Amino acid sequence: MPRTRTPATRSTSMPLAGALLILLVVPATVAGAVPDREATASHGHRAPIVIGHRGASGYRPEHTLASYQLAIDMGADYIEPDLVSTKDGVLVARHENDISGTTDVASHPEFAGRKATKTIDGLPVTGWFTEDFTLAELRTLRAKERLPDLRRTNTAFDGLYQIPTLDEVIALAKRRKVGIYPETKHPTYFDSVGLSLEEPLVAALRRAGLDRPRSAVFIQSFEVGNLRQLNGLTRVPLVQLLDATGKPYDFTVSGDPRTYADLATPEGLAEIATYADGVGVNKNLIVPRDAQNRLGQPTGLVRDAHQAGLIVHGWTFRRENSFLPEDFRAGNPASDVYLAATGDFPAELRLFYGLGVDGVFSDNPDVAVAVRTERFGGR
Repeated sequence: MPRTRTPATRSTSMPLAGALLILLVVPATVAGAVPDREATASHGHRAPIVIGHRGASGYRPEHTLASYQLAIDMGADYIEPDLVSTKDGVLVARHENDISGTTDVASHPEFAGRKATKTIDGLPVTGWFTEDFTLAELRTLRAKERLPDLRRTNTAFDGLYQIPTLDEVIALAKRRKVGIYPETKHPTYFDSVGLSLEEPLVAALRRAGLDRPRSAVFIQSFEVGNLRQLNGLTRVPLVQLLDATGKPYDFTVSGDPRTYADLATPEGLAEIATYADGVGVNKNLIVPRDAQNRLGQPTGLVRDAHQAGLIVHGWTFRRENSFLPEDFRAGNPASDVYLAATGDFPAELRLFYGLGVDGVFSDNPDVAVAVRTERFGGR
């Protein structure tokens, strides 16, 4: 039977962080849902977890076993596979079901006829889609860097790695004793083509013995309905993703007028707490940016979520100037490699750790772990 979630109670204190007066909330994470490798602060609270975003995708093509392996080597507590389905119902790790930009499929003449235009979450997308390939066919493809202009050195690994299955990611995580943080991608769309994601995900976790409340697993989604469904299928912690704009696609389909902004209010967070254990939030919902890409005052989202009994994991933390606010960019803006250059990424992490987030998704987990150790001490 579905049940109301009752996450752990939070505690609060109020220090100064730089020139900002902020509310610092460093709660215990969901009981037992983090590996023993996680750092613990000297005052007794758990330090934030570090989630290898698509692995260590700042250094290797995303969603490859090499990327996940490197994230683990760099000290990540969790690795994050985005999940889509093959034609024969196997869950594989890809950021999108459109694999045009993350594999060499366009160079395979035998698959030229598979190129198609589809409507995904209300938008037309032209490319090659995982649901039109069997797993055996996908195995003939090789991964490539999704952001070659920003991450030119990552292209040295193009063509080396296959698309991994969820079972392979789970096996790696269990072998290295880290957690997994799968995201169900486009669940409404996959339901519409008869390839539901939820049941095979739960079955895979059950086979691996990772279907308990204390398992080192979080399941995340940008949609609401499938998390409510998962609330009745599994006891592992669930995380509602919140973007800075837009709304859950299943709300669009059902005619629900609410947006992510509505879900980020105290009332919305209280509702999320009835079916999920946390929120994974666009970091701009925590510290907004103005039209000049400069940081504004922190919002009350972390405080409000904690008061609702929810953990807060922020995304996405990346080192390149392209992704950083002006406050933390570094180098000469006139340089043709300025946006790809590394900015003051540690300063951004210090800010968000100080604001009390319970975890960060990072393409560069080595830096996220190093700054966590600086602030909270070692393991």
